[in-house]
Amino acid sequence: MIDVSIVGGSGFVGGELLRILLSHPEINVKQVTSERYAGRYLKSVHPHLRGRTNLKFSNASEMECVDLVFLALPHGESSRRIGYFEEVSERIIDLSADFRLGSNEEYVQWYGFEHPREELLDRFAYGIAEINREQIRNSRFVSSAGCNATASILSLYPLAKEGMISDVLIDAKVGTSEGGRKSSEASHHPVRSGSIRSYRPVMHRHIAEIERYLGLSGVKFSSTSFDFVRGVLVTVHASLTDNMNERDLWRLYRKYYSSEPFIRFINDKRSIFRYPDPKLVAGTNYFDLGFAVDDHSDRVVILGALDNLMKGAAGQAVQAMNLMLGFEETMGLEFHGIFPL
Repeated sequence: MIDVSIVGGSGFVGGELLRILLSHPEINVKQVTSERYAGRYLKSVHPHLRGRTNLKFSNASEMECVDLVFLALPHGESSRRIGYFEEVSERIIDLSADFRLGSNEEYVQWYGFEHPREELLDRFAYGIAEINREQIRNSRFVSSAGCNATASILSLYPLAKEGMISDVLIDAKVGTSEGGRKSSEASHHPVRSGSIRSYRPVMHRHIAEIERYLGLSGVKFSSTSFDFVRGVLVTVHASLTDNMNERDLWRLYRKYYSSEPFIRFINDKRSIFRYPDPKLVAGTNYFDLGFAVDDHSDRVVILGALDNLMKGAAGQAVQAMNLMLGFEETMGLEFHGIFPL
C-alpha cells in the first residue's frame, strides 16, 4: 500500500480527495491536516465520510513522512512552505495555483503576489493528463489545473494544436462550490439563493493557464456563478481559420480524444440532454464535450461540462497520482454518477 497525506483537508476539495482515496485499492490515507479543526474527527467536517474512517485532523507541523502528499491549500501557501513538504514526501501534487504558471511576472500580474520559489516552477508538470500524460508520469511534482482552465483547455485543445481557431471567447457558468468552503456575506443563503452573479467578467486568473497551455493570446473569458452547487459549463465561441463542418470536427476531436477514458462526446439529437450538462457529471471524473458549427458566422461553438470538485480538482489530482505511481489511470475514479440528481 502507498501512504499518502492531505494538507488542508477540511475544504470541499479535501473532502472529495478523501471520498476517492479511502476507497482506492492501493492507497492508505495516513494523515489529513487542518489548522482550524486539528484534533477533530474527519466526519465532523465531512459528514459523508461517516463509517468510512476514524482519522482525526492533525496539524501540518506534525506531519510524518509519506510516499505522496496532496496540498489543498489557499493560493500562496504551498509555494511559501514547499521546502517543508519536500522533506515530508518525495512526490507532491499541489491543487492550488502556486505552480501552474511559468514566471514570477505572471504571478504578479494574475495573482498579485511575488512568487517565493520561482526556481521551482519548471519542476512541476501541469496536471491535465489528456494533454500532458507523459510529463505527469515521469514527474515527482504535479500542479493541478484550475477548474475553468481545465474545461476550457480540453474544449479547445485539438483545434488549438492544429492552428484552426482565432478570436476565442469563453463564457463559463460555474457552481457555488467554486468559491470554496469559507462562507461570507455574499454566500448567505437569502442573498445567494436564486441569484445569477457575474463573478469575473474580465481578467479571470485562469486566462493565464488557458493561453499558456494552448499557445493562444488575447483569449476573452467571463465567469458567471449560478445557483447550483457543483459544476462548470463552458460555452466557447471561436472563429475557424479553415472551412470545417461538424463531421470534420468529430474526426479531429476523435483523433485526439478517442482513447481518453474520461472524455465523452455528447451530441444526441433525440435526448433532452442534447449537449453537455454539469448535472450529468456531478461526482464523476468525466469531461463531457460537444460542439456545433455556425455557418452563418464561420465560427464553432464548443460546449464542455465537468464537476469542478472532481475533474476540475480532486479527480484530476487522483488521475495524476495514478500515473505517477504506475497504477491504472482510472483506478478509484470509476464512479459514473447518478440520475436524476
